[in-house]
Amino acid sequence: MSKKPIYKKILLKLSGEALLGKGEHGIDVEMCISLAEQIKEVRDLGVKIALVVGGGNIFRGQMESKRFGLDRSVADYMGMLATVLNGLALQNALERCDVQTRVMTAISMAAIAEPYIRRRAVRHLEKGRVIIFVAGTGNPYFTTDTAAALRAKEIDADVILKATKVDGVYTADPMKDKSAKRFESLKFIDVLRKDLRVMDATAISMCMDNNLPIVVFDLLKKGNIKKAVLGEKIGTVVH
Repeated sequence: MSKKPIYKKILLKLSGEALLGKGEHGIDVEMCISLAEQIKEVRDLGVKIALVVGGGNIFRGQMESKRFGLDRSVADYMGMLATVLNGLALQNALERCDVQTRVMTAISMAAIAEPYIRRRAVRHLEKGRVIIFVAGTGNPYFTTDTAAALRAKEIDADVILKATKVDGVYTADPMKDKSAKRFESLKFIDVLRKDLRVMDATAISMCMDNNLPIVVFDLLKKGNIKKAVLGEKIGTVVH
């Protein structure tokens, strides 16, 4: 007997780095197709899916602001535009997999994406379309993590699936510290107290206030999105 999803509506948070593939910069087409295939697999289970995508593979506002002496607001807006590029690339990959998709942006750009309107977003999900939210919250000084928490609550998602390059949350960076141990589950308050950097503090606080769980898992292992939706024990659950 096939398993049924334990989540009916999800928000998948993808960092810009998730689209790098084997490259060091830009968008990897093969990675986009792989993600699209995995998202289609979950959509075909009857799960409603929205995505929030970052732009770090192209431009990081906060980092580049310090590096080049850019005004932080200007740098953040540039970062928001980078998320739009990623969103369009994902839309193209999903539609090549016959998945109806809508890109919704927090910054008006009518020629390429719909403006974000909550009721319209909910309607798209009801019709089985995948939504890609881009341009963060539309405001500087807010990360795409915060945008993910905000949009997840607005569409009444059951969970945030946070896709990363490691298989969960560790006591330290497992790439640098071989003795780092992985948590199977964590409380929101412990994430804040220990400064574990699952998501930024604003996003974690918003999830904590609204009792919205986060599953942190390894995106690079194909099939993990489906496993997370089915409730299999992968990564770390923050609740």
